[in-house]
Amino acid sequence: MTTLVLIRHGQSLWNAQNRFTGWTNIDLSEKGEGEAKEAGERLANVKFDVVHTSALMRAQRTAEIIIQNNKISGEIPTYKDERLNERHYGSLQGLNKIETAEKYGAEQVHIWRRSFDIAPPGPDGESLEMTAERTLPYFKNNVMKHLDEGKNVLISAHGNSLRSIVMFIENISKEDIVKLEIQTGVPRTYEYKDNNFTKKE
Repeated sequence: MTTLVLIRHGQSLWNAQNRFTGWTNIDLSEKGEGEAKEAGERLANVKFDVVHTSALMRAQRTAEIIIQNNKISGEIPTYKDERLNERHYGSLQGLNKIETAEKYGAEQVHIWRRSFDIAPPGPDGESLEMTAERTLPYFKNNVMKHLDEGKNVLISAHGNSLRSIVMFIENISKEDIVKLEIQTGVPRTYEYKDNNFTKKE
């Protein structure tokens, strides 16, 4: 039995300002650092063997703080890959969410943020479906390989990259996955055995 822990990075500076962040490389806020420390304290007695994180500093910093507060794990290999990045919000990136809703209408912004297969405007905008098309192959080929080797894994990433992974391992429908809220800095823990995941409450 091995352990997989998913964590969405702590609050970022742009989360605090209610901005669309996406691939913009924004650091944690003071509150976000506190959330990561609290998560590290909750996970202090889990022996991690490997860390996977996105290419963005807010996810990397969250992982660093968690491992710094770990009582068991020593030097841990960390894999950083943009396939675990947040979904790209296209031309919405950097915009305030309330101002964007006033400009385009709350219903349209909700569709961009929460639909499974409709991307935000702009050439780089990604839907959750498009995010899953890059995140899941990475998870299946890289993360599950480590789990199958008996290694305990921490993934520090983002709301939508993690949402696509949770959709896969919990077999959640595309209609229901868009309703799932993944809070910043709160660990989501699974036991893994024989290709099956069991969520720990």
